[in-house]
Amino acid sequence: MTDGELGKGLLRGEDGLVRCWWHGNKPDYLAYHDAEWGRPMADDRRLFEKVCLEGFQSGLSWLTILRKRENFRSAFAGFDVDRVAEFGEADIARLLGDAGIVRHRGKIVSTINNAARARELRDEFGSLAAYFWRHEPGPEDRPERCDHASLSVLAQTPTSRALSKDLKKRGWSFVGPTTVYAFMQAMGLVNDHLEGCCMRATVEAQRNAFRRPGRLPGGGL
Repeated sequence: MTDGELGKGLLRGEDGLVRCWWHGNKPDYLAYHDAEWGRPMADDRRLFEKVCLEGFQSGLSWLTILRKRENFRSAFAGFDVDRVAEFGEADIARLLGDAGIVRHRGKIVSTINNAARARELRDEFGSLAAYFWRHEPGPEDRPERCDHASLSVLAQTPTSRALSKDLKKRGWSFVGPTTVYAFMQAMGLVNDHLEGCCMRATVEAQRNAFRRPGRLPGGGL
């Protein structure tokens, strides 16, 4: 395939491989695209981290957050749900003074609140992963072809709206349907690597081999 034959939304890297366009061949962003984005995730700490960071991203670019991620991890106790849920006013003041993160009081307070709500979900479902993976969309809810045209209109979906609504009902904040869909894309609940991207088949194979948390043999819950 020549560069002139690349479909819309695809970008050839310096290594000659064709990928989704959005990393812009920036080394750190490209590494995130290849090694993390879309890989199915069942680790509660990583899931909590990602949903919180997606909330911090609101109004910013994900690259901005990605480049601050280690600072966020240090500031928020590695996104340990139990530790963050116990943060108080002294921690809020500390975080507001931390230039390494996004110093937005509403988002900081939201993260602490969401940690407490995450503990409630964990108590109810056994794990955050078991809860979130209950909201994986079925094939009938996905585009027939994952290309730039179909994904350009998927800033949110019926599934992400339903998950957002349920989280809000449970007391979570900064979890709008667009934020939630970005979380679903990143954590592998959907595979939105474009057709033609060198990572799409790899991610799909991982999703096929992935054992959904909380699911019993035969597909029951």
